[in-house]
Amino acid sequence: MFEGFETSEVDTGDARIVVRHCAGNGPPIMLLHGHPRTSATWHRVAPMLRDKGYAVICPDLRGYGRSTGPLPSPDHSAHSKRAVASDMLAVARHLGYVRLHVAGHDRGSYVALRLALDHPEAAERLILMDCLPLSEHVHRTDARFATAWWHWFFFAQPDIPERVINADPAAWYLPKADPRTMGEENHAELTRAIEDPAVVRAMLEDYRAGLTIDLAHEEADRAAGRRLHMPTLILWSARDDLEQLHGDPLKIWRGWADRVSGFSIDSGHHIAEEAPVELARALMDFISA
Repeated sequence: MFEGFETSEVDTGDARIVVRHCAGNGPPIMLLHGHPRTSATWHRVAPMLRDKGYAVICPDLRGYGRSTGPLPSPDHSAHSKRAVASDMLAVARHLGYVRLHVAGHDRGSYVALRLALDHPEAAERLILMDCLPLSEHVHRTDARFATAWWHWFFFAQPDIPERVINADPAAWYLPKADPRTMGEENHAELTRAIEDPAVVRAMLEDYRAGLTIDLAHEEADRAAGRRLHMPTLILWSARDDLEQLHGDPLKIWRGWADRVSGFSIDSGHHIAEEAPVELARALMDFISA
C-alpha cells in the first residue's frame, strides 16, 4: 500500500501521530479516516490523488491505528474533536502546509468539521462524508435512530464496552470487514489495531467525547452563530442509512455552511474502499472547481 508515500511520526505535545504523506505540485489534501479504520482505508484513493499531482496527507487519528495519545480524561477532553483537530493542524504545519483541503469520513468528518470551525484560516475547502453534526444527530434522536445507531450509546457507557470488545475484538469488528473489499493489507492493519486494548479504549473515548464535550462545543458554535464560510462538499453513501434516517443531508448542512453542495455515491458505508474511483473524482472535481 501507499507506494511512493513516506511515513512520519509527528509529536503534537500530548500525542504522537503517524502520518502517510507525499508531496506534489498541486494543492495539499488531508484525508481523515473513520471508526474503526486507520489511514490505510485511503490506500486506493490516495494514490489516484497523488498521480494527479496533489500533496496527500493521511494520518491515523489520535489513539487509532499506530497513533498514540494521552490517557482518557474524566471530561473526555483528551479525545475531543477539538484536541484531535489540533493534532491534525500540527501535522499539517510539520509538513509545511499553512492552508489545505480537509476531507473526513465518519468520525474523521467530525474532526474535519472541528478543524474548519476552530481554524477556518487553515481549511481552504471542506469535504465531509457520511455525517451530520453530532448535535443534529442527537437532537433528531428517535427510536429508529437509537435502534440503528445503538453503538453510539453503547460505546459511551463507562468500562463495559472495553470488557465486551476486548474479550474478542475480531468477533466484534471483523465480521463485516471483508479483506477482498478492503484490500488484504488494509484488513491486516485494521486487525493489528483492534487487537490493542489501548486502541479500543481510545476509539471508545472518541464516542464518549462525541456525546459530551463535543456536543457542548457544537451547541456553543450554534449559540455564537459560528458557521462554515469555505466551500463545503457533503457526500454520503447511497447504500447506508443517513438519508433514510434524516432525509436530505444538504438541507441540514445549509444550517451550518454558507456554500454547501453534495450528492450521494453508490456505495456502502466505507466509500474509500468500495467506490474509490468515484470518490477520488468527486474530491478532485470539487477542489479544482
